[in-house]
Amino acid sequence: MSEPEKKPDHRSRPDSPAFREFIAADWAERDVSGVQPLEAARHAAPRRSALAAQFPGQTLVVPAGGLKVRSNDTDYVFRPHSAFAHLTGLGADREPDAVLVIRAPEEGSEAEPEAIFYFRPMGGRDSEEFFADSRYGEFWVGPRPVEEDIRRELGLDARHVDSLEEDLVADAEHLRVIADADPQVAALVRRVRGDEPVSADQDPATEADEELARAASVLRLVKDEWEAEQMREAVRATGRAFDAVIASIDEAVERGRGERWVEGMFGLYARHAGNGVGYDSIVASGDHANTLHWIRNTGDLRRGDLLLLDAGVEVDSLYTADVTRTLPISGTFSETQRRVYDAVFAAQEAGIAAVRPGNKFSDVHAAAIRVIAEHLHEWGLLPEGVSVEDTLDPEGQYHRRWMVHGTSHHLGIDVHDCALARREEYMGAELLPGMCLTVEPGLYFKADDLKVPEEFRGIGVRIEDDVLVTEDGCENLSGFMPRTADDVEAWVARLMG
Repeated sequence: MSEPEKKPDHRSRPDSPAFREFIAADWAERDVSGVQPLEAARHAAPRRSALAAQFPGQTLVVPAGGLKVRSNDTDYVFRPHSAFAHLTGLGADREPDAVLVIRAPEEGSEAEPEAIFYFRPMGGRDSEEFFADSRYGEFWVGPRPVEEDIRRELGLDARHVDSLEEDLVADAEHLRVIADADPQVAALVRRVRGDEPVSADQDPATEADEELARAASVLRLVKDEWEAEQMREAVRATGRAFDAVIASIDEAVERGRGERWVEGMFGLYARHAGNGVGYDSIVASGDHANTLHWIRNTGDLRRGDLLLLDAGVEVDSLYTADVTRTLPISGTFSETQRRVYDAVFAAQEAGIAAVRPGNKFSDVHAAAIRVIAEHLHEWGLLPEGVSVEDTLDPEGQYHRRWMVHGTSHHLGIDVHDCALARREEYMGAELLPGMCLTVEPGLYFKADDLKVPEEFRGIGVRIEDDVLVTEDGCENLSGFMPRTADDVEAWVARLMG
């Protein structure tokens, strides 16, 4: 792999032979007794087999990705590519620059796929890396694994990443790579293959790579029981973080810039419970709730307004929750706020009822949006003469002025998981036990929307839960968090004191 362009180095470090000898000497042996087989890795092995079965005789290259610069010589906290995490079991901040290679047996063979883990092992204490490399050195970032650690943890053959190119040459005609995970690894694979684009807009090798990326994404559509428990853990931690936020609302109001206070409070609990937040938290007070992806979080919390909090804890395995609650900052909903809230709740109930095996993914949205349309029609907000059926028709869709987004998405290692699935594998697909998805209708009346009565303006409500499809319906993983207007008021009153 090519090295990044060198920048001027302004650090001062000793480099004499005497110093090198001195710093390398008299260190205790590393205690490796804490390195145990990783539970997640045991569940990753069948996924590798399932993926390999789709590409007989092919060599599949799945990079973790590399470190990304945040500012000058400081990096963002590393998060591995989702396909890499799913196929190895590694989460949290592991392992930058690593590459998983899966050699799939030929069609008809009963052999298991061969999986090799290429990575950058920790340098010895006699190396310059040990004391001088601020990106990888033990002095700077702490101990990292060596080959034997990876073999113990993952049960995989582990090799130095420097040998990757040489090892791939023998498979040059059969290589596929998840290209978006690491541009340098993708370039290496294309170089080994000898790729030559046949035209400016078509490259058969790239299409083959995209097929692998899509297959790895679709592989996550149905969760196994271990993954389902990871989702439950993420949701439970998210519930605790919501409790902490509600308990701090008074302080958020008093301090000013309360959206940032709420963001920080949720982030504290998320970072303590797992890897952190699964996505940038949406903390939207008042009219900010009508900006669907409001992540600036710069506003004040004001009594009488609603607070829409859309946030999720990502556990160490990288599975994330995605829950939204809309809370009355003063503790009680106004009459109009409750009216809007109850409409959204009714829509969500209809959507959740549609989550069952045999239904299509799109049926969830259809059920929820019908209830939204019925309420908008009842309130006289649809154009004159437009019925509920008229607006639900593809040529109508007037109701989408106030609920522009879809009701559901798949959820897992990515907050919008399985995003590379084709439409027929996603929107048009049948719901199967083990699928995990959100149900999150909303109504959004912007403060400057002159098509709604004045009392509606500035009110934005979304209610979102994470549901797991079961054999006979669904399990609402976040259903323990209050959802009805009465229960939300009681929740706020209990925690705000």
